[in-house]
Amino acid sequence: MQNRIDQLFAAKQHGVLNIYCTAGFPELNDTLPVMTALQQHGADLIELGMPFSDPLADGPVIQDSGTRALKNGMSLHKLFEQLDGFRDRIHVPVILMGYLNPVLLYGVEAFVKKCAEVGVDGIILPDLPMAEYEADYKAVFEKYNVHLIFLVTPETTEARIHKLDSLSKGFLYAVSSSSTTGKDKDMSHQQAYFERLQQLKLQNPVLIGFGIKDKATFDTACRYTNGAIIGTAFIKAIEQSKDIDSSVRTFIGAIKN
Repeated sequence: MQNRIDQLFAAKQHGVLNIYCTAGFPELNDTLPVMTALQQHGADLIELGMPFSDPLADGPVIQDSGTRALKNGMSLHKLFEQLDGFRDRIHVPVILMGYLNPVLLYGVEAFVKKCAEVGVDGIILPDLPMAEYEADYKAVFEKYNVHLIFLVTPETTEARIHKLDSLSKGFLYAVSSSSTTGKDKDMSHQQAYFERLQQLKLQNPVLIGFGIKDKATFDTACRYTNGAIIGTAFIKAIEQSKDIDSSVRTFIGAIKN
């Protein structure tokens, strides 16, 4: 069976909206209600954060959401419990985003196998070295048809971008600037970088993340790539929500309309 991420990009090349949400946030059992609302109101792809105590790439808002989720009782084992049977109602591609240490503790093959069993389509692990993935784990991901998605930044060399593109499956995550998530960024300053990515004729679709927060930044990203990833702005939109469905509808409506 073709991976759902590949199915998505085969059907839709432009304007792909990937929304990041932290598992177990705002409350422990909100994971599936948030995912259901995201699918219902127009997210093309869901990126589910696995909370970790030392999230290097995350800014304060996503860090705080992870801390809150951990206090709520979220763990990898709990997350897989929550995801058991989720494919009965969630049909869009789902990616887990997190850090290598909890995955190593779980066991890499056991983790990837479990992802495949519950219906997770891809993984983002920003601190997994490219060489280590290629030598030790690539065969495992391919065995279970779970895609590993790599990140590139404005500082990544052209040769390295091509190498990461050759190893990445599903799409390539283009970090808009070399900082943590959630920082306000003037996207116009990144135009040369986005144009460079366009000119490289990469084999994977490209989604831009970090600093995408509203319709204007989403539309800018979509001018240069296949779509964009929104995290911090979405976390802010639901962190105090008393009605998840309504908050998600309002947030996505403002991005897409």
